[in-house]
Amino acid sequence: MGMGNTRIRMGFIGGGEGAFIAQAHRQAAGLDGRFELVCGAFSRDADNNQRTAERLGIAPQRCYPTWQALLDAEALLPAEQRMELVVIVTPNHLHAPVASKALAAGFHVFSEKPAALSLAELLALQTVLASSGRFYGLAHTYLGYPMVWQARDMVRQGVIGTLRKVIVEYPQGWLSEDVAGQGSKQADWRDRPEFSGAGGCIGDIGTHAFSLAEFVSGQRIERICATLGIHVAGRRLDDDASMLFSTAQGATGVLIASQVCAGEENALNIRLYGDKGGLEWRQEEPSSLRHRSLKQPLQLLRAGIGQPWLCPAATRRMRLPAGHPEGYLEAMANLYGDFANAIRGQVVGPDVPGVPGIEVGLRGMAFIETVLASHRGAAKWTVLTGHPDTEQHHHDQ
Repeated sequence: MGMGNTRIRMGFIGGGEGAFIAQAHRQAAGLDGRFELVCGAFSRDADNNQRTAERLGIAPQRCYPTWQALLDAEALLPAEQRMELVVIVTPNHLHAPVASKALAAGFHVFSEKPAALSLAELLALQTVLASSGRFYGLAHTYLGYPMVWQARDMVRQGVIGTLRKVIVEYPQGWLSEDVAGQGSKQADWRDRPEFSGAGGCIGDIGTHAFSLAEFVSGQRIERICATLGIHVAGRRLDDDASMLFSTAQGATGVLIASQVCAGEENALNIRLYGDKGGLEWRQEEPSSLRHRSLKQPLQLLRAGIGQPWLCPAATRRMRLPAGHPEGYLEAMANLYGDFANAIRGQVVGPDVPGVPGIEVGLRGMAFIETVLASHRGAAKWTVLTGHPDTEQHHHDQ
């Protein structure tokens, strides 16, 4: 196929020295050898920008001082040289503006979440995307884990029966102290609404718990009763959230997201119970899926290529035989792999099978705004409507 086998040329906006998530993106994109980093605008700090480019082997003329300069200059390069995909790893306030300009300039976009700072900003981005003819993906990395797809498939196949209860938690401990006051840049911008959006903890990790619950259950969360907390003096945005919810199909649930659970790392976990049994998956032990039954002993399903009891969608997302741990980078690499398939012509857009897209972004934004409304209001239940176009489009692949 000639072009079909060439590596996809990508550029990074954001991700200078000290940016953890950008490093994860570069490693994940490199895992299967399908991408090549050709350009970047890594930092507003000129020295950091240049050092990052040198370390990554980027030609000096393709290290740009601003993201606007990158988009303008790359668009003028010959088709066989110019970047094809923009990866956005900036603070949240730039996600939608950069994505809109990049799509309009003819580039595919893979963005860190959240997709935007507000629902209005995201609806504007959706309009740009619809007319761009390009692909857009969101780095909801936890949706790339094979055993998350296995759990989703088992729920859909009726293995646990009619879904009744969903419990999803994301406890972290890294904001248990005033780390922003101690000089953490990551913590500092996350507590500024103009950079982070209206939600603190709920935007940063609550959206991960929410999207995991909707993805695995295959149901839409419809009503929420939420309360937010700020446990560290001086913070402007929530560092702790607890809520009850119910789905359109009548399942009930609990969602907890907190960044002040001292000693916790990234303990995202989900439990789902139907009338015949239950499933449990924990991000810190991602290769294991527990299946409980009313009339059978507990089963522990383990990831690994060639296990005959795993569904095709899960098996396709594994690279190693059972017992060889795969983790976060591999989960993110699965999103990049599905994105590469789309860019190389195996999909008609704008949605990419297997990759969370604009709809997941819209659901996440509606979630944040509904939680805030619930917390501020006196009513017990707040309806999560979002926008009429936010039907879930999780394609099976």
